[in-house]
Amino acid sequence: MDKIQEVLAQVGRVIIGKEEAASHLLAGILCGGHLLIEDVPGVGKTTLVKALARTLGCSFKRIQFTPDLMPADITGLSVYDQVRAEFLFKPGPIMSQIILADEINRTSPKTQASLLEAMAEGQITVDGTTHPLPRPFIVMATQNPIEYEGTYPLPEAQLDRFMMRVSLGYPGQREEAEILKLPRPGSLPADLTPVMTPGELLDLQGRVAEVHVAPSLENYIVSLTQRTRRHAHVLLGVSPRGGQYLYRAARGKAFVLGRDYVLPDDIKAMAVLVFGHRLVLKPEARLKGYQPEDVLKEILESTPVPVVPHGPA
Repeated sequence: MDKIQEVLAQVGRVIIGKEEAASHLLAGILCGGHLLIEDVPGVGKTTLVKALARTLGCSFKRIQFTPDLMPADITGLSVYDQVRAEFLFKPGPIMSQIILADEINRTSPKTQASLLEAMAEGQITVDGTTHPLPRPFIVMATQNPIEYEGTYPLPEAQLDRFMMRVSLGYPGQREEAEILKLPRPGSLPADLTPVMTPGELLDLQGRVAEVHVAPSLENYIVSLTQRTRRHAHVLLGVSPRGGQYLYRAARGKAFVLGRDYVLPDDIKAMAVLVFGHRLVLKPEARLKGYQPEDVLKEILESTPVPVVPHGPA
């Protein structure tokens, strides 16, 4: 647990006033989920991902998504070697443990989809040959709101592969005054060093999978999931995969907070982050100004919360 707090402390030196967002992202990493960070340009999305990658001690590659980016620019390609008279695989940046897919919604759906196999299966296929990806393998994507010109909405199949979507928001007045004094925007301090090794991160991921979830809380997650499908404003509710992700995310949240058991507050804290990008509202609801977060707030307020003992039975 000391190392988790040290990671958050290191990241807090770089990203001012975003402790909660960093905690949520770390919880997602600890349960092996791929993460989407959505917000306007300039609020520190890229810097936050770079800081997390360095402190976690994992190999790291940044892919800048642009309209002309091709799938082979991500996965790599086979190149003919005239000396050896054979094709050799030249790996792309995807062959790293933490991938920063920067501004993922600025490239075409075809290129976005090239990440799908990697995110879902932990492998890529190039010219008919399958290549396993390193472990741990986490995609941390940033995107700008789709209202901005030159963006492409993520396909639903790929959007569903992200465990959670996190927004940073603008800093408060005190935090922004501190940001003014930071070094060059986007740079990391030279003394920002790894807190753990990839092996230690894999070990922590294994421990998160052992965090206790009481049967009543499992039923609570199922109730929340099913209520998203019956809400009057919802066209497409949360799939069983979304419920699985909330189950895992609640474990990650509890672990970051130093517990080996889940409480209802862990589930409620992660529900909007996990479910928000999976809800599709009816057109008439959108016209009235409803957002998925509004629907989820109603569901959370109306669903009975079970009483559980503080700790596993």
